[in-house]
Formats: sequence, structure tokens, C-alpha cells
Amino acid sequence: MSNPTQGHRIELVRPEQTVTVLIDGVQVAKSSRPLALFETGLPVRYYLPPEDVDLTLFRPSATHTTCPFKGEASYWSFADRADVAWYYPEPIDSVAAIAGYLCFYDTVAKVLVEGELPER
Repeated sequence: MSNPTQGHRIELVRPEQTVTVLIDGVQVAKSSRPLALFETGLPVRYYLPPEDVDLTLFRPSATHTTCPFKGEASYWSFADRADVAWYYPEPIDSVAAIAGYLCFYDTVAKVLVEGELPER
């Protein structure tokens, strides 16, 4: 039996960039302290500290998912849009730095890095 994690890589980087998140034209987050997560087979994801997100605009979701590489994720909803952001309350040790940080689906939110959409 092959190991499903073999060849899978995750790297966390703290870029010196500002990340801004807009949903339906509303700025919901802006951070100069993001964590960039590079994961095999996926586009770079920017995780933002909760202090840099206007959490008054969101409500907790009942949705939970599990990633074998990061742990159990919980979700936030925005207005009538369910599960637009996720976070890992207690991620696995190798990505412990993202604990509590929010990441937004770029299919719903516009995630800008230094004012520009990143390449996918």
C-alpha cells in the first residue's frame, strides 16, 4: 500500500506583504502579518490573524472538515454566503503557526496581495 502523504509538501512563509480581502466589495480583512501556505497541488493560500479580520461581519458555521495535513477546520459565513473562510483551531504540529488564522475561498472573496490578484 502506498503512503498517501508521500511527496506531499507544505511550507509556511511569513511574507513582507499586505493582504486585503474583499467580499461583495466590502473590505473584511487587511493584514501586514499574513502567513503564506504553499501546499503540493494547490494555489498559495494566505492565512490572516483574526485581529486583522472584521469578525463582526461573520458568523460561525456548523461546518467542520478534516485535512490530513493540517487538522480539523472550522468555518465562518458572511451575510448569505456560507463557509467563505476557514481556520484551524488546533492544527497539527507541523503547521501550528496557522492556529486561529483565517483563510478565504478565492472563489467568493477577492484576496489581494499588495493590491493585486496573485497568479494562480
